[in-house]
Amino acid sequence: MPTFVVFDLEFTSWPGALEQDWGAPGQLREIVQIGALRLHEDFSVVEEYEALVRPEVNPRLSTYFTELTGVDQETVDREGIPAAEALGDFLGFCRGQSVLSYGNDMVVLGENVGWARARGQEVKNGFLAAHFLNIRPWLNALAPQTATSNVGRLWQVLGLPKPAAGKEHSALFDCYSFAAAIEHLNRTGGTLPEGCLQHS
Repeated sequence: MPTFVVFDLEFTSWPGALEQDWGAPGQLREIVQIGALRLHEDFSVVEEYEALVRPEVNPRLSTYFTELTGVDQETVDREGIPAAEALGDFLGFCRGQSVLSYGNDMVVLGENVGWARARGQEVKNGFLAAHFLNIRPWLNALAPQTATSNVGRLWQVLGLPKPAAGKEHSALFDCYSFAAAIEHLNRTGGTLPEGCLQHS
């Protein structure tokens, strides 16, 4: 059955970090939340993946990050899992699939895998078993009005019904927004880029 994965990450941030490309001393893009959906070729959801991750270099979340995502310190301390474990689990979820992002989240994923391994931690599963693809250029080309939109607002910009409970900058909600946008564009004449569907 052909399926594919869409995913989104929320990672540590501070005021001005985006504009400075996380260039200030000590500011790393440590993953705090991973969301993903495995979708059938008809865009129905086969499986959800969600994880909270405890950052290690900057374990205290900034107020800016919490206000942006709704993820608070207490929840991460209570429910967050070690980065190496979360990364390995997620890469296992992606095995044998095309894995689509709205932007270069796979770069952030790679950074976090590299840091975990540099700390001597084992990350089960690797990148080579999955095919990561940034389809933001495809989506923006088909729907130019989305060019300045973040992934969690795609459904709104395209005039679609709200795809799930929650709000933007929550990783799993952003995945539903992304999936709704892809489905809409596919049904209105856009064809997913080659390689987006793999047989699992």
